[in-house]
Amino acid sequence: MSMSSTFLQRIHGGPDARGVPHFDFSTNSNACGPCPQALAAVTQADAMHYPDASYAALRAQLAAFHGVEVQRVLLAGSASEFIFRITAWVAQQGGRHVHVPPHSYGDYAQAALAWNLGRAAQADDAQLLWACEPSSPLGGRHACWPGWLVDGCASGGARMPTRPVLVLDCAYAPLRLSGNASLSDAQRAQVWQLWTPNKALGLTGVRAAYVIAPLDAQAAVAALERLCPSWPVGAHGVAMLQAWVQPEVQAWLAASLQTLRDWKIRQIGMLQALGWTCLPSETNFFCAQPAPADDLSAVLQHLRVAGIKLRDATSFGLSGQVRLGVQPPQAQDALKAAWQSIREMT
Repeated sequence: MSMSSTFLQRIHGGPDARGVPHFDFSTNSNACGPCPQALAAVTQADAMHYPDASYAALRAQLAAFHGVEVQRVLLAGSASEFIFRITAWVAQQGGRHVHVPPHSYGDYAQAALAWNLGRAAQADDAQLLWACEPSSPLGGRHACWPGWLVDGCASGGARMPTRPVLVLDCAYAPLRLSGNASLSDAQRAQVWQLWTPNKALGLTGVRAAYVIAPLDAQAAVAALERLCPSWPVGAHGVAMLQAWVQPEVQAWLAASLQTLRDWKIRQIGMLQALGWTCLPSETNFFCAQPAPADDLSAVLQHLRVAGIKLRDATSFGLSGQVRLGVQPPQAQDALKAAWQSIREMT
């Protein structure tokens, strides 16, 4: 067996073996970025010293930003790191099954596989539930909230003494361009909220995340802290998260959303004119079925050679479709020209 065959092949958007695409539609990062203020903070970060191992100041800033007690804030190396950590904790507690949305980020299922958790068909049959809203790759609402969350909070009923662990991946909440969240504030306080601001800031190369724990989850927080290595977030990640909560950064983000709305309208109109079928979404990305092509994979490879990358949605269970991040007009025009050129050749 060759050494390369022992490594898991993960499918993601963004740079690949060819390097950084000139026009990258495959990532969900904010195409208006990087946020200048956040980039400046990261560039000026003190990389000569360890961050405070307790992250006291950062945790206090994040708690104030979300209006929660500081004891509910956990730091994580990235969303993926926390996905694997909380899956490990659920397995240690005797969990046997996980519920994953039918089209979702692959690390949810990969973490379950690593800890031998089975896939539950129904949310109420799992000890660990994953939700992402707005979702990826479709950019819409989560479809199957468990009954204890919807009915219990809606009726004001007592919380279940034992209940599944529900993690709400909030990666794309800051990039919502339309629509509204499904959960109320009271409902959100009953779930684990996983936040990764690097996408909204256009700084996906900076790996850092944080989690808002549910109310009355002190024992679980302590257990997850014990599973965490020292200094999960480096100096650059700390700088990014501290910038994230600043008013001027939030103002930049709000302005970027209007730009993205305008670009999205233009991009969808262009693709529809080419014969593509674009699915609805509430975010800065959406899925689309390109105009008929004999071999979509080969076409995507031709585009990649031309410096344009789209995300094949087959790994999401959406064969024949692609996921596209909203990009500036220059990138859109390059995609149109390259697509027409390929179609003429075929």
